[in-house]
Amino acid sequence: MGANCHPPSSRDQGGIQQINCANTEGLFRIIQSIPSPKAEPFKRWLAQVGYERVKEIEDPELASRRARELYEAKGYPRDWIEKRMRAIAIRGALTDEWKARGVAEGREYSILTAEIARATFGVTPGDHKKLKGLAQAKTANLRDHMTDLELIFTMLGEAGTTEIAKRKDAQGFIGNRNAAREGGAVAGNARKELEAKTGVPVISRQNYLASPDKTSAEIAVTFFVETQTEALAASSAEKPRTRKRVVARVAETIADLQGKTKVRRKKQ
Repeated sequence: MGANCHPPSSRDQGGIQQINCANTEGLFRIIQSIPSPKAEPFKRWLAQVGYERVKEIEDPELASRRARELYEAKGYPRDWIEKRMRAIAIRGALTDEWKARGVAEGREYSILTAEIARATFGVTPGDHKKLKGLAQAKTANLRDHMTDLELIFTMLGEAGTTEIAKRKDAQGFIGNRNAAREGGAVAGNARKELEAKTGVPVISRQNYLASPDKTSAEIAVTFFVETQTEALAASSAEKPRTRKRVVARVAETIADLQGKTKVRRKKQ
């Protein structure tokens, strides 16, 4: 666990204290190492998530369904979710085209994506994130914070780029960069025309950052409860009672882990 935990210092009334911190992968490894039987539901959940990931690789439709469920758990509107799922499909078609046309994954994908975005919105993805207040949220996906119109114009730019690359038989990074600029320009011109008609800019400061009372941990616990309920309930009629049992067990486990954490801190 030492490779995953980095103990920064924090000063309180008792003096300087060492605080153990871990990234997501590290936390999962810590959970797997806990010998308490009360951690078993979380271990089973991790195993189930791993199994589901393998199944999603075999059947992409399962991944799409899972993404919808996650967005619903986070509180996104259903009509927004449908647009987001369509945007994911269009993005996938574009990256497949890039791969087939000799564009290298990673840096070159990022550059081409920025070219489309700049031509579509007049700003780079980095500046777009800053506008939405996402600069400090390093793991935030810009597209998960786009409005309906921002998603629509993103789709238009990327779908246009895919079609132009096909028609012009763009090859390599340079050829596809030109296609990206042209595809983005199609979306950018449409955006400007809409803004001229409505008098309202398409690019928005709006984001879907969770409110302080709905943290990522709470979202994860909610999703865990629903997953366990689905797995354990023998029938639909049993789900309410099963859900209550799962919630009670989760609450008991969290309280137990919090108690052990407090004991460790006192010993330190």
